[in-house]
Amino acid sequence: MSELIVIGYDDPSVAKKAFHAVQGLQSSHVVELGGLAVVTVDQDGETHVDTPSKLDKMALSATAGALWGLVFGILVLTPGLGVVGAALGGLIGKLNQMGVDKDFRSKVDSLLKPGSAAVVIMASKVTEDKFAAAMQSFGGTVLKTSLSEKDEQALVEQLAGA
Repeated sequence: MSELIVIGYDDPSVAKKAFHAVQGLQSSHVVELGGLAVVTVDQDGETHVDTPSKLDKMALSATAGALWGLVFGILVLTPGLGVVGAALGGLIGKLNQMGVDKDFRSKVDSLLKPGSAAVVIMASKVTEDKFAAAMQSFGGTVLKTSLSEKDEQALVEQLAGA
């Protein structure tokens, strides 16, 4: 089971501090990451994505990276698109079947206003109490959903077919 957690912040500098705290929590085995990113929206509404590989040279496995890229792209970069290609439409449909529905994506989109940022976390394991205690000092708005291992595997297979 993977948890998809999005924490929205009004201040991008706080989001980057929270991002680094999540990396520290991985080192402490409080969270096992399948994906991690900081999404910032500049004053012009342009979205910028920083991942650990960009920021700190932390690498993910190819499968985890592909899955993460798919989930992240659909979640953050396509919420307002009206017409999508067949492959992307199938992937969005697969996410809808897994609980990452339009409503969740809409909530994520509402967090990402110009001048704001969010930390997006995909975790295979989270020690909830320790994670919450460590992240509490940063504040933010938390959104969360889950993907079962079976759903995650189906998503990887869908991605491979696309």
